[in-house]
Amino acid sequence: MGTRHTLALVLVAACQASTANHTGFGSTPEITTASAASTGEGSTSSSSSGTSTSEDSGSGGGAADTSAEPPRDLGMMPDFGDNAPIGCKGKIDLLFMISREAWMTARQEQLALAFPQFIAAIQSKFADFDYHIMVVTGDDGWGNNTCTEVCPTPGCKIGEPCCPSTPQNGDKGQPCCHLPDYPCQDLDLVTQCDRTWGAGEVFPAGTATPNKPCPIDGGARYLVKGQTDLAETFECIAMVGASGYGALGQALTAAMQKPINDPGGCNPGFLRKDALLMVTFIATSPDEPGALGSEGTPAEWAQAVLDAKKGDDKSVVMFNIGGCDCPPHEGECHPDDRLCVLTTMFPYHHSEYVLTPDYGPAFVEAASLVETACAGFVPPAG
Repeated sequence: MGTRHTLALVLVAACQASTANHTGFGSTPEITTASAASTGEGSTSSSSSGTSTSEDSGSGGGAADTSAEPPRDLGMMPDFGDNAPIGCKGKIDLLFMISREAWMTARQEQLALAFPQFIAAIQSKFADFDYHIMVVTGDDGWGNNTCTEVCPTPGCKIGEPCCPSTPQNGDKGQPCCHLPDYPCQDLDLVTQCDRTWGAGEVFPAGTATPNKPCPIDGGARYLVKGQTDLAETFECIAMVGASGYGALGQALTAAMQKPINDPGGCNPGFLRKDALLMVTFIATSPDEPGALGSEGTPAEWAQAVLDAKKGDDKSVVMFNIGGCDCPPHEGECHPDDRLCVLTTMFPYHHSEYVLTPDYGPAFVEAASLVETACAGFVPPAG
């Protein structure tokens, strides 16, 4: 087993909870609460497999008061002046950051199964749910490199000059490309954006993928309101397979850059200034430092998100499916679990253990955070 996967398994056994309250891009209070079942309140929640924090939806984005002092009667509604929250009005940009590492096939299947429940939960909270949905992987590759290389030589076998693989364990004479449905006939449809950091996924290829272009209405690299067969199309773009890597921090940074979202970029128009942004990570490894991990640091990745959202950390909801199965609020993120560290840098965040068999309940909790964040949203001027 490689060093990267060994550390990933170690971190699965380590606790994942909140980081220090102050970050390099601003400081926000870390809010921890008892579960809704024990308090009778529904705005925040915690469980043995995940943690969530939110801010009081009635405060216009201010930090929740965790003291025992009862609320004071101010005698009037607070005056927000020109910066009164108007809410996101159902405009939500949903960004799914999905690893293509080994062992990710089952996790992607679980995500696809939970997606309809998540969308239903969001729709129930907003009369006019106006979505953008994009999937981004943790590398700048496409497909399976070996299969792509032997596409010009159908029937190429291991041990023949056309096959780059070295024979081992008696596999000489076996097909060089082990994927019988690999889309060699569609290689002309692969573009530079399919091999660009931060670009939306539209043509998953390789192990455990559709191996065909996904039917996205309008030809963009993300789904928009009214997408035909939404659940099925999301499943197509979310099944990114296990033929790549999981440098999700680096990919997130790339997806936040202005050129890739501007006209002429790979994802023109995905990020909207008047929309809430929800980022969902799903990975079996924690994007630890090293040769296979992301460039930069969690603070730098967070800064890229803040720059894209005009410095407003309350216009972002972070949801991390990864980390560990441990009691909430116990200890801090493992320093090498950089996706955990990044997630907890934002006031609205929720975490779930990647090996949890059903992601649906965690997505419902994340949807509640979206509702709370949306209520206090103030679109940036200009």
